[in-house]
Amino acid sequence: MKILLYFENQDMIKISGMGRAFEHQKLALTSQHIAYTTDPWDTDYDILHINTYMANSDAIIRSARENGKCVIYHAHSTEEDFKNSFLFSNQIAPYYKTWLVNRYCQADAIITPTPYSRSLLLKYGMTLPIYAVSNGIVLERYAYDYEKVKAFRRYFSLSDDAKTVIGVGLLFQRKGLLDFIEVARMLPQYQFIWFGDINKLIIPREITEAMENAPENVIFPGYVKGAIIEGAYASANCFFFPSYEETEGIVVLEALAARCPMLVRDIGAYDPWLQNGKNCWMGHNNAEFADLIVKIVEHQIPDLTDAGYQTAKDRSIDRIGVQLKQVYTNVLQAAGKPVL
Repeated sequence: MKILLYFENQDMIKISGMGRAFEHQKLALTSQHIAYTTDPWDTDYDILHINTYMANSDAIIRSARENGKCVIYHAHSTEEDFKNSFLFSNQIAPYYKTWLVNRYCQADAIITPTPYSRSLLLKYGMTLPIYAVSNGIVLERYAYDYEKVKAFRRYFSLSDDAKTVIGVGLLFQRKGLLDFIEVARMLPQYQFIWFGDINKLIIPREITEAMENAPENVIFPGYVKGAIIEGAYASANCFFFPSYEETEGIVVLEALAARCPMLVRDIGAYDPWLQNGKNCWMGHNNAEFADLIVKIVEHQIPDLTDAGYQTAKDRSIDRIGVQLKQVYTNVLQAAGKPVL
């Protein structure tokens, strides 16, 4: 069995959850000794596992079909998580949904990160086999490392007693960025840091104005990788992610793996794997978020980080590799092809 893993836009690998999911797929396949290539011109493979929906994606699929290969589309996106992102995204969203469905229906099967995103695809009327497989997490990357913590606190000139609340994501309204800023305004005693970036030309003016007028206790460092962001997860007193819509949320898995106390919005993407009061805390509005952040940071409610870590462990790369291997096997068998 050999897989062609395809991701069209290499720049997006660096900053997007979709890109990190692609990197996790490579590690997952390696964990199960599954051969793979990322060379789109390679014809020696059994299944095309495609992750993007751009100009060359259709051509790659046509080539796969001409060579008798099976095709799996990885459904990272939905109409729901396209809304409230770029300029004019809400107006474009219905057309984007139609375009996505046409792309996905070219495949023999679909992989999507959660039962929730699978349910959305089923509501679109899709009849292909749809498998819910987490994007996975590299646990060891987020293990506590004092040197990374020092690097993070030094990078932001944080005192030893400074209490920090972090968020991570693209600069989208959908991600809850406006709420993050408003909650920070309500809690000036804490330092809030939002990691993430996007081309400012494609985000609504409402977002840029909110960032320009954010209170002094909010920092927007842009896209930060490596020891700094990993140290942030390990050092922060709370990971606050008030996103309105996700297909899974890789940053959530990263925070869980780092044992960072977590507060998220109560949304469908987290059902059933995140549960309020068991492995995370959930809120519904800014008043609840502000109240819960104080209780988390000041240790007034139970520490759920061990349970959260177990949730991340259940989605470790090796376990995702096992699930991907089973999906690949199912697809080959359904096509009447040998599974080697």
